[in-house]
Amino acid sequence: MPALDFIIFDTAIGACGVAWSARGVYAVQLPEATREATRARLIKRYPQALEAQPPSAIRAAIEDIVALLAGEPRNLAGIVIDDEATPDFNKRVYAIARKIPPGDTLTYGEIAERLGDKALSRAVGQALGENPCPIVMPCHRVLAANGKTGGFSAAGGVDTKLKILSIENAQPGGPTLFDHLPLQARQR
Repeated sequence: MPALDFIIFDTAIGACGVAWSARGVYAVQLPEATREATRARLIKRYPQALEAQPPSAIRAAIEDIVALLAGEPRNLAGIVIDDEATPDFNKRVYAIARKIPPGDTLTYGEIAERLGDKALSRAVGQALGENPCPIVMPCHRVLAANGKTGGFSAAGGVDTKLKILSIENAQPGGPTLFDHLPLQARQR
């Protein structure tokens, strides 16, 4: 594993973290219950990472993440990611996910079809669940079939996914009469 540095920063949805290597963003940590919990989670994932001030490219990436989560239209596709340790299949899934613009969504099946085999839907979901850089590689923009939310492994689970989609004004399944209302998880 490469040498890593990290920083914790505030966003509209809570304190996030980013770890980086000399090659680019290595990981993004979505908010935990507190800033300290976010830091602890990032350190648990990457115990060799040291807290540091980010270089200019990472500062720019953080500014874009903060702006996107504040509701500003930003496309994070230009942020450089260090994916050297990422399995090839996951790289292919993430490349497709990174092309989904803010406000749009795809399904696991649609990504599988773009990979050449609809039967890969479950593998696509697994790859997205292993995504080390949520928001930058926007796994939150990928839904299950029939407009269902699918999973989300960040703290808060599907509620966090829906919050981010609401911030981006995404309308999974197309526009409705209720587009102005925030997205909510279905009650069980």
